[in-house]
Amino acid sequence: MNEFVFHNPVKLIFGKGQVHRLSDELASYGKKVLVVYGGGSIKRNGLYDEVMTILNDQGMEVHELSGVEPNPRLSTARKGAAICKEHGIDVILAVGGGSVIDCTKLIAVAAKYEGDAWDFVVGKASPKEALPFGTILTIAATGSEMNRGSVITNEETQEKYGWGSSFSYPQFSILDPTYTLSVPKDQTVYGIVDMMSHVFEQYFNNAKNTPVQDELCEGVLRAIVEAGPKLVENLDDYGLRETILFAGTWGLNGFLQMGYNGDWASHDIEHAISAVYDIPHAGGLAILFPHWMRHNVKVNPARFAKLGVNVFGVHPDGKSDEEMAFEGIDNLRTFWTSIGAPKTLADYNIDDSKLELMAEKATINGPLGNFVSLDKNDVLAILKASL
Repeated sequence: MNEFVFHNPVKLIFGKGQVHRLSDELASYGKKVLVVYGGGSIKRNGLYDEVMTILNDQGMEVHELSGVEPNPRLSTARKGAAICKEHGIDVILAVGGGSVIDCTKLIAVAAKYEGDAWDFVVGKASPKEALPFGTILTIAATGSEMNRGSVITNEETQEKYGWGSSFSYPQFSILDPTYTLSVPKDQTVYGIVDMMSHVFEQYFNNAKNTPVQDELCEGVLRAIVEAGPKLVENLDDYGLRETILFAGTWGLNGFLQMGYNGDWASHDIEHAISAVYDIPHAGGLAILFPHWMRHNVKVNPARFAKLGVNVFGVHPDGKSDEEMAFEGIDNLRTFWTSIGAPKTLADYNIDDSKLELMAEKATINGPLGNFVSLDKNDVLAILKASL
């Protein structure tokens, strides 16, 4: 493996009823809080009322930013940063899924910056400080609750990029599987695809001697493959929700990626698609990832074969690495389709009219990927195969 330094400062608070710890976690930050959330789900499931009761009992001055989009927009983050500056906010609380948390991360750093929030996303500036923030997670998917990463869409320019900073880690994250029980089937499926994709991005790397990391990645994937279909058929099963929620956090909290760089090209390609068409991020990944795999099997067939055997039920007897690799990819495609994930770009009414534009956006900063370097022609080939 490669040399590395690992640091993750997030305090993870996991389990039923743990929202009662919110008052203790916020006590040291001041009295002015901005609560950031998305649509109306937290009001429908009762979490909003619980949070507001705790904040009011603590004598907090509460400000709100609602309506964070599934692909969080720059304009929303700008609005949140303006609220923080205008009212002298002391601490931010993100209540929702990964999009809400991603948006909050940009708000937190932009609130301490005189320039434009987009500067951080495109690397024009680096954060020097941030408002403290915590999260209460309601959807198992992105892992944003325990990492520094954030993905933001500039709706004016149709650009979507990931960014991160040592200042964009949450101070704490509260994860109660109870709050994921009301997540509908389609969003549950998207979450399963998203967290699996995060593990894939890390699993495909060029480091040597990574047996521990491989076992961890494969173990998380097996747990998801075992629990995911059962959960899709029984959405109110607390135990299954608990497993998937924890798996989502492990999928992208940094522990699986010690000692190497993952690939991440599939995410970059999907960001270009959803920047243009505003489709669900995980829906795009469900379409793209098997095609990225097929496009790159010949680079390291043994790596793909190992995944197929250890996670997707491929029997190795009498088969070459390449045969096992393609069988494993087919089994992944079958698995995702069986739980209701999209299979083609046509499922979102996307045709070939903007493939060139999306390939250009994906490769605007040069070739993609660490496991395999992809140029614009490679990206176009994967997009065409995904139609």
